[in-house]
Amino acid sequence: MHIGFITSEYPHQKTTHAAGIATSIKNLAIALVKQDVKVSVYVYHQKEDAVYKDEGVDIHLIKHRHYKFFSFYKYRKHVQRYIKEEVKKCNIDLLEAPDWTGITAFMHFRVPLVIRFHGSDAYFCKLENRKQKFKNFLFEKLALKNANAYIAPTTYAGDVTRKIFGLNPEKIKTIHYGLELSKFVNKNPEHYNEKTILYIGTLIRKKGVLELTKIFNTIVDQDPDVKLILIGNDAPDIKTGSESTYKLMRTYFSDEAKKSVDYLGKVPYSKVKSYIEQAHVCVFPSFAETLGMVTIEAMALQKPVVNTNIDWALELIDNGINGYLVHPKATEAYSLKILELLNNKSLCTKIGKEAYNKVGSTFNIDKQAKTNITYYKRVIETF
Repeated sequence: MHIGFITSEYPHQKTTHAAGIATSIKNLAIALVKQDVKVSVYVYHQKEDAVYKDEGVDIHLIKHRHYKFFSFYKYRKHVQRYIKEEVKKCNIDLLEAPDWTGITAFMHFRVPLVIRFHGSDAYFCKLENRKQKFKNFLFEKLALKNANAYIAPTTYAGDVTRKIFGLNPEKIKTIHYGLELSKFVNKNPEHYNEKTILYIGTLIRKKGVLELTKIFNTIVDQDPDVKLILIGNDAPDIKTGSESTYKLMRTYFSDEAKKSVDYLGKVPYSKVKSYIEQAHVCVFPSFAETLGMVTIEAMALQKPVVNTNIDWALELIDNGINGYLVHPKATEAYSLKILELLNNKSLCTKIGKEAYNKVGSTFNIDKQAKTNITYYKRVIETF
């Protein structure tokens, strides 16, 4: 079997961007290779045309091109032509693409196309109660309607996306993202920087970072020795027009809290693991996710996590057993759960161990790869 992934991001030193989608695709691609599946990844919107091989995966960079008229259409057709040649030349059996921006709108292939719900613009607009541009909705709908099957990382993401676009529920399969557990081994989970809270993710309103400022203000009032570390890209704020969400956050932090916040900006993915290991508690008060890769990475490293209680998170964490789930707007309750963990070392150890077990049973990439392969075969057979 030969699977081709179409994506705008993939973790490689030559690519221009890599975030949660990229990590999940790479985890799966490498796991598929280990199962004797050939994998090619086609990364569009890149600075150059090039081909590399990395960990058994063929990576094709497709240079971004500008056109005087109808650039959105002509570039898609350029990407389609390139991949069509690859399908024919390399005997690709199935293609997979993300729902974000509807890159496969106007594309047609002679092999089945599966779209994975990494999170469309329409999905996030729905969760944020934000109006979507009609053009973006149209592209995403065209792409989804042209697909032969769908994969959702959580049942919740699948249900919401199905309702938005009017998709056939029988064509949607829930398959969680996965981790290669051998790369997430915390040899000394009892060693960490005490009273250190870690947030990893883009600094953007939908991730609950403005609520996090209020949560941290309450925590500092109770214990001025607690530290907050923020890791991730800064983003503009749509609602206020601020060019920097972090600057906006600074206006929300109390004077005492500001002294205890360390914003590190974007950190190379290779170094993120060590920051998680050093943290006492990890927090992800997001309003909008499909699953949240960094949450399961923190759990795999035996960290107690306080997450959101919005429905997708119910598929990640069993509240009170392998983590805590609290609504981001319940800032008082959220801060109390964090303080409970900061003040109870044995509880942190217990929650951390249960979190590791949860990831091992539910998010093991080797198991998930086999599930993906079975589903791919079914789609190919019925094409």
